[in-house]
Amino acid sequence: MGKVVVSEFITLDGVIEAPGGGEGFEHEGWSFRFNRGEDGDKFKFDELMAADAQLLGSVTYAGFARAWPSMEAGEFGVKMNAMPKYVVSRTLTAEQADWNNSTVIGQDLASEVAQLKQQLAGDILVAGSAKLVQSLAAHELVDEYRLMLFPIVLGSGKRLFADDAAPATLRLLDCTPVGPDGVLILTYKPADAAGGPSPVGAV
Repeated sequence: MGKVVVSEFITLDGVIEAPGGGEGFEHEGWSFRFNRGEDGDKFKFDELMAADAQLLGSVTYAGFARAWPSMEAGEFGVKMNAMPKYVVSRTLTAEQADWNNSTVIGQDLASEVAQLKQQLAGDILVAGSAKLVQSLAAHELVDEYRLMLFPIVLGSGKRLFADDAAPATLRLLDCTPVGPDGVLILTYKPADAAGGPSPVGAV
């Protein structure tokens, strides 16, 4: 059975908007101010290689679809372009979702994502897609959060969790520093999914 993995670049104040630029956000490209090192690059590579599919909101999908088909990025780029992509939208048509191996879903998010989890064996990666992530969290469909935390405060921008999100407890599974600039990779599961005390509760 597959699992939904939310993988985000995130600031200390919870912003996930436009870490690599391209969205017209006033602070776009903020992740490029930091060196995440070879370990950070390897983490993102291994994560993508282990995934069976991507689940994306329409804005993130559009940005990826513009960039990746023409990008020279070796094995990483080959996997990005070849792997199944599921874009959640009530307005996008199948003809408009023309990035290779893309499928439009979103008429019934909870049941469609539950079905994907039954169909797939590996990870279903969710990157960016703030509104989608918030909807997935509200429906308790997120199995794991992988947050690459950058030591920066932006003060504005789309955040990972909605202001009106229901209270929830997460269990810290792993905390790994990468690169020389204080970047951390934090891995969490919802408390009811992780079970027991946090394996790295002392961190």
